[in-house]
Amino acid sequence: KTIHNIKNLLYRRKELRNNSTPQEILLWLKLKNSQLGLKFRRQHSIGGYIVDFYCPKKKLVIEIDGSQHFKKDSLEYDEIRSNYFKGLNMQILRFTNAEINTNINSVTQKILSKLSISPPY
Repeated sequence: KTIHNIKNLLYRRKELRNNSTPQEILLWLKLKNSQLGLKFRRQHSIGGYIVDFYCPKKKLVIEIDGSQHFKKDSLEYDEIRSNYFKGLNMQILRFTNAEINTNINSVTQKILSKLSISPPY
């Protein structure tokens, strides 16, 4: 059974890509075209969830959390999502909008560290 990029989520994935947050755009500029040495997908669906970024080769999910993610309901929902991904043997990295805005280089270093690869530069 396919759990990646389920067709009924195609429209929503496209909508999210076309309405990316500034932080998603900033991180995508660092991830696209395999700049970190591995391919990433953006707004990739896994099961019924759409993740911000996904590296298939390393099974790494990257999520960017805005202020709405720190409310009680959102924290509980994010935990359910994270447990689903962990159940599929995926790793999860979460960054706040503030981290992306203030120190994108530190964010990319944390991603590289999680991927266990050296910087390509």
